[in-house]
Amino acid sequence: MEYWQHIYEHFNPVAFNLFGIPVHWYGIMYLLALITALLFAEWLVRHDKLPFTKKELDTYFIYAEIGVILGARLGYILFYDPHTSYYITHPWQIFNPFLNGHFVGIRGFSYHGAVIGFLLATYLYAKRYHKNFWLLLDIVAVSVPLGYIFGRIGNFLNQELVGRATDVPWGIYVGGVLRHPSQLYEAFLEGLVIFAILFWYRKRKRFDGELIILYGFLYGLFRFLAEFFRAPDIQLGFICCGWMTMGQLLSLVMMGASTILWIYLSKRRVYE
Repeated sequence: MEYWQHIYEHFNPVAFNLFGIPVHWYGIMYLLALITALLFAEWLVRHDKLPFTKKELDTYFIYAEIGVILGARLGYILFYDPHTSYYITHPWQIFNPFLNGHFVGIRGFSYHGAVIGFLLATYLYAKRYHKNFWLLLDIVAVSVPLGYIFGRIGNFLNQELVGRATDVPWGIYVGGVLRHPSQLYEAFLEGLVIFAILFWYRKRKRFDGELIILYGFLYGLFRFLAEFFRAPDIQLGFICCGWMTMGQLLSLVMMGASTILWIYLSKRRVYE
């Protein structure tokens, strides 16, 4: 266990340099996440005989990816960044990857913001190409958790979103403090477990949209629980009751919205 506990001391988050620009393992994991989700979605469409062509799905994923990136970045600025007012008055800095003339990348993304951006992008695509909005979301609901596993592993390799201090033997030393590898907890719960549940349930769903609703509720639940092992955002700390984080608050909102939407769509199905 000793090597595992000190793994960050033996690991370089930069995989290689490309024309002088460092390529981080996080970026590679993000790319793998995107490819995995897309390939699985294409398999799902073929296997379950869903009414989409490969070209249509590829186009949709471009929409979705743009929505995710925009939503994730803007969501971070609105929900987490303490300098929100600065970005409102200097919007060109939102996606500026340079600091004092040096390339540092774009830092600060919010999952919950990504969800909002993704939903808007899906709506725009469905509207433009006259596709079933809820069925599209169901395809993504089953596909994304697989990619999410790589995303959280990327967080782990990038030594970010670290866990709370602990004394468990599988903890990881970060800055001299033994911490929960909470990124891996999230990869398991919010990635693998959710994928297994939705993959099994997809043949049993009662209406289009039920899978994305179930995903939203499960993600909110598991994220809420995982936050107890994840260090709160340093710029925010605990925002309520001395224990609740911003991630937990947003997860509660996500669970509540999913519940309301499930009730609404269930009733609409009954009356159709």
